[in-house]
This record gives sequence, structure tokens and C-alpha cells, in this order.
Amino acid sequence: MLLNDDSIQDWIAARNGWSVTDGQLTKTFAFPAFRDSIVFVNRIATLADEADHHPDIDVRYDQVQIGLSTHSEGGITDKDTALAERIDFATSNR
Repeated sequence: MLLNDDSIQDWIAARNGWSVTDGQLTKTFAFPAFRDSIVFVNRIATLADEADHHPDIDVRYDQVQIGLSTHSEGGITDKDTALAERIDFATSNR
């Protein structure tokens, strides 16, 4: 089920670095080097497969942008916030 704007804004207010861009939860992570970015993407791939929910991932050398939305629902759902929380927890980027 789609989350309403108030729920999304409340969730964002309680988190570090997440925002809404073009209907997706987004966050950009910065790393010291390209290799670190790729290690991070591999870690996210494992979490995404476990959740059977896959984010959009954009790698730009030392930065990785994550975009989460539930395409079948047409927006942001609790599946997106749950995966975002797992990504933050697994990367200690809360």
C-alpha cells in the first residue's frame, strides 16, 4: 500500500540523508574510492535479494545514489522504507 505524504515526511525526518526525488526515496552515499563504492553496491545487492525488492542504483566513482520505490504500487511503500532502514543499518550510515 502506498504511503501518504505525511507518513513519508515523518519517516524522512527521523532519518539521516534520505529525501524524496521524482517519487522515490533517495540517498547518496560517499566513499573514499571507486572500489569502496562497488563493495557497498554488492552489500546492497544481498539485502535487496533477501527482501525481493530491488532499488535503482547509480554509481558515480566515489558516490552511490540509491532510489527506492515500489513500481507495482506506483510510489513509495513500506517495502521501500524497510529496505532503506536495512541499508542504513548494514552500512552504519544512520
